[in-house]
Amino acid sequence: MDVIGVLLAIAALLVGAVSGWLAGRAGGAGLRERLASERRSAQAQVATLERTHAERVEALERAGAEQVATLERAHAARLEDERTGFAERLAAQQEHFTQRLEQESGAARERLDAERADAQARLEAERAAARERLEAEQAITKERLDEMRADSKRLSDDFEALSRKALDANTQAFLAQAEERFKRAQQAGDAELAKREEAVKALVEPLSRTLGEVKAEMTSAEKARLEAHTVLSEQVNHMRTSSESLRSETSQLVTALRAPQVRGRWGELQLRRVVEAAGMVEHVDFEEQETVATDDGALRPDLVVKLPGGKQVIVDAKVAFSGYLEAMEAKDDAVRAKRLRAHARHVRTHIESLGAKAYWEHFEHTPEFVVMFLPAETFLNAALEQDPTILEYAFERNVVLATPATLVALLRTVAYTWRQELLAAEAQQVFTVGRELHKRLGTMGKHLETVSKRLNSTVDAFNKLNASVDSQVVTQARRFSALQGLDPALDVPPPLEILAVPVQKADAYDTPELTSGPRRRGGSADARARAERDLVLASDSDDLLDLFESGSEDESDEFGGGRRATGA
Repeated sequence: MDVIGVLLAIAALLVGAVSGWLAGRAGGAGLRERLASERRSAQAQVATLERTHAERVEALERAGAEQVATLERAHAARLEDERTGFAERLAAQQEHFTQRLEQESGAARERLDAERADAQARLEAERAAARERLEAEQAITKERLDEMRADSKRLSDDFEALSRKALDANTQAFLAQAEERFKRAQQAGDAELAKREEAVKALVEPLSRTLGEVKAEMTSAEKARLEAHTVLSEQVNHMRTSSESLRSETSQLVTALRAPQVRGRWGELQLRRVVEAAGMVEHVDFEEQETVATDDGALRPDLVVKLPGGKQVIVDAKVAFSGYLEAMEAKDDAVRAKRLRAHARHVRTHIESLGAKAYWEHFEHTPEFVVMFLPAETFLNAALEQDPTILEYAFERNVVLATPATLVALLRTVAYTWRQELLAAEAQQVFTVGRELHKRLGTMGKHLETVSKRLNSTVDAFNKLNASVDSQVVTQARRFSALQGLDPALDVPPPLEILAVPVQKADAYDTPELTSGPRRRGGSADARARAERDLVLASDSDDLLDLFESGSEDESDEFGGGRRATGA
């Protein structure tokens, strides 16, 4: 690319030089035109060369990109081939190792079996050889003994024939010697036999002990097997009896539940058990078979659940499982599927009929839905497996499907709302009582304030009366006593200086909670003490107020009369 640029530059310089030289030598207009045309031709050639250069560069770039792509594909193919070959080699090695392991384990097992069989065969052969040698030696010893006896008898007969008396002593000695030799031979044979018996016993004893242990284990295993077989037989018999009893009872129950009245009653009983399991009480939390009259007749839902605030929810039990029972009894899968589809249609029919009753239009304070109770989870699950749109179909008709589990959750939620309602009612009662108490405490405070004011006015009137008596009456009486010669001592009570403490306003111990809700704990100890004092005096406040009012009126009359008398 740099070489082509240099060549283009050189060509341009040459064209310029030629043009300059020609322009220098030729001075005419024709020469200029020719030079101009040559310059244009050179420029066109330069442009052509540039385009050619650009095309070559682009071709080189495309070729380089294609080569890079080709190299990448070749590299990827080579990597894939290497990965495939590695996986094949790995699988082959794994298979080879597995076969080798199996061969080695089989060979080891065969060697072990062969060694065991060889040892057993050697043991049997040694036992047989020892037995044969023992029998052969016994036979040889017996033959020798027989031969010796025969020889002894023959010699005895010969000597007896020659001279019974002469050879009697020799015969006895010979017999004794023969007997001694026979005893020694017999003892040697017995010792050899005992040694061989000990050797055979040493060889056979481990095998005998092992066989004894195997026999004991087999006896124990057989005993355990017999005991287990006996227990299993008893359990099987018990299960057979229970199964037959259960089958009979189930058959009777299924036969009874095929009747619509029995199915309905069973569904109502299941509904009642679920409601009682949720902790609800009849006639308090729910009502059964409540009847309401309509234009088309009477409606009687199975259950009316009462909600706080006077509201209620309608629950109706529907036992649609005849198709389900037939499906469970069917032996053929096609027949079973057909009966299950019929069961789903029955559930849909019950939903449609229950939604058409529109209980919420005839029962007051009832939400616009009714709960359809199915006594078992399997009934709803089987219907949903055949028709997954049943729930949407029920919601469109304001019907809520419920099983024992979901209904218990719903009823326990209702019971919880009832408890909250009772707590709220008790809190409202506490609030009402507290507000009334606050009102009465305020009234009592006003009465105490009135009593305080009147007590102060009474004390003030008493002091004025006392001062008037001291200045007007007692002075005159002393003067009269002095004129008559009497004792001038006249006691006048001192004036009262104790005033009633002004009653504080109720807001001194009032809190905003008493006007807006139940009062919280806490507050001033003085305020609580004053409240307790006011509560103690509240019962007598009205009588005390009447007493002071009447006393104040009497004192006012007396004070007025006294002042009038004094003035007179």
